[in-house]
Amino acid sequence: MIIEAIKQSRKIFQRMNSYAIYRIAETLRVLLFMTLAILVFNFYPLTAIMIVMLALLNDGAILSIAYDNVHYRNEPEAWNMRLVLGIATVLGVVGPIAAFGLFYLGDRVFDLGHPRVQTLMYLMLSVAGHLTIFLTRTRGPFWSIRPARILLIAVLGTQTLATLIAVYGLFMTPLGWKWAAFVWGYALVWALLSDRVKLLAYRILDPVKTRRTSPKGTRSSVRCEGGGDARAGTNGRESSHGREAVRP
Repeated sequence: MIIEAIKQSRKIFQRMNSYAIYRIAETLRVLLFMTLAILVFNFYPLTAIMIVMLALLNDGAILSIAYDNVHYRNEPEAWNMRLVLGIATVLGVVGPIAAFGLFYLGDRVFDLGHPRVQTLMYLMLSVAGHLTIFLTRTRGPFWSIRPARILLIAVLGTQTLATLIAVYGLFMTPLGWKWAAFVWGYALVWALLSDRVKLLAYRILDPVKTRRTSPKGTRSSVRCEGGGDARAGTNGRESSHGREAVRP
């Protein structure tokens, strides 16, 4: 019972760590893009209703991270705020670069007009924000840990709704399916690039660690006091009487 509680607490910590990186990165991404667009281009990239819908859909999807699949470590967990803030900042800066690239294409190259550019940017921020969830949940490549089904359903559901809102123009100028598909393709390409940048950031900010993690369901063997073995995903030590003494 104690061993299982420790395993679950370490899984919860990993989910909290992923959420913290995502929330900081997403806040930086949206605020940097909107602030610079207003100050530099004198253009409001999102309307008030777009911001509200963006926040609602983001929060609806990110709640499902509480049930995500994670790998827990065999050592006690501790916050590394330097690493959390560093990775979140890197992703939070890459995001506005991608957003301004799409803004330039829509406004200067394709000349869509400001109302449609606003819808274009709304869909971009929504899709790219949800793809960022898959980047922040793993230390390695985004495919290294399979996401939980509920997380996939939540992200696909909210982004299907966001796409339909943009395509048919609910509270905004209709975008159409062609431009919606263009935004999805653009966001997916930048998500792949951002994942490589994330891996590079981990190597720079945390070069020493290649910590061993135990996947879900894996049981590791730990030598016990009194000559016995305790099989668990923890650093616990079991005495010959079976009592568990767990290092804090």
